Amino acid sequence: MLTRLVARLDVKGPNLIKSVQFEGLRILGDPAEAARGYYRDGVDEILYVDPVATLYGRNSLHDVVRATVRDVFVPITVTGGLRSVADVRAMLRAGADKVGVNTAALDRPDLLDELAAEFGAQSIVVSIEAKMKDDGSWRCYTDNGRIPTDRQPHEWAEEAVGRGAGEVLVTSVDREGTRRGFDCDLVRAIRAVVDVPVVASGGMGGPADVAAVVEAGADAVAMADALHYDRWRLPDLRIEVGALGVGTRG
Repeated sequence: MLTRLVARLDVKGPNLIKSVQFEGLRILGDPAEAARGYYRDGVDEILYVDPVATLYGRNSLHDVVRATVRDVFVPITVTGGLRSVADVRAMLRAGADKVGVNTAALDRPDLLDELAAEFGAQSIVVSIEAKMKDDGSWRCYTDNGRIPTDRQPHEWAEEAVGRGAGEVLVTSVDREGTRRGFDCDLVRAIRAVVDVPVVASGGMGGPADVAAVVEAGADAVAMADALHYDRWRLPDLRIEVGALGVGTRG
C-alpha cells in the first residue's frame, strides 16, 4: 500500500498557526493559500485542525474549507469542535470529505455510532491526542491536549473503530512540533488492534522519520512544521522517502 502524505494545517480564526506541544501558537499566514500551495506540490490530503474549537464551543472552519475546495481537489479532513450529527453534516456540506472527532467522542462514545450510521465509516475519523506517562504508558487527552482522561490510546482506538470510525488520526502531543520523529511505539500499539488506516501526526523531522513510522504501521503521515517552515518540499520528500523504500502516491 502506498503511503499518503498529508499536510496538517492548524487554524485559529482566519490564520494558519503552528505550535510546539500545542503551546506557543505562532501565526503563519492564510490557511487556504497554504493548502493551495501544497496541492500544487502534490500533497495527497489536507488536514484542517481547529485547536481551540472545543475551548470556545465552536468550529469556525466552514469558510476556510469553502475557500479551499474551489481549487484544491484532494480529500480534506476537518477536526476540532464537532460535537453532533448536525455539526458534521454542516462541515461535510461545506466541502470536507472526512471529519475527525476527539473530545466529543470521548465524552459520549455513542456519537461515533450515530455518525457512522448517518454518514458512513469512510467519513468518520477518530482523532486521538496522546501523552506518555512517567511509567511509559500513554493516555488520551481532550481539549487540544489540555485535559487528561483515563483512556489508553490503543484501547480507545479499538473501541472507536468498533463503533464505526473508519480511520484513526493519532497525534503525539509530546512530539508535536519537536522534529524528534513520530512516536513509533504509540503507532505500533494502535496498529496492533485496528484494521483501518492509521495516520501518524506529531514529530516529523525528515524522511527517516517517515520510513520509521510507516514500518511501525502508519498508512499516512501528517506534517506541519516540515512544510510550513519550508524544511521539506513535497516532491523532494517523495524522492527521499522512496530511496528509503517507502512508496508514496505521487
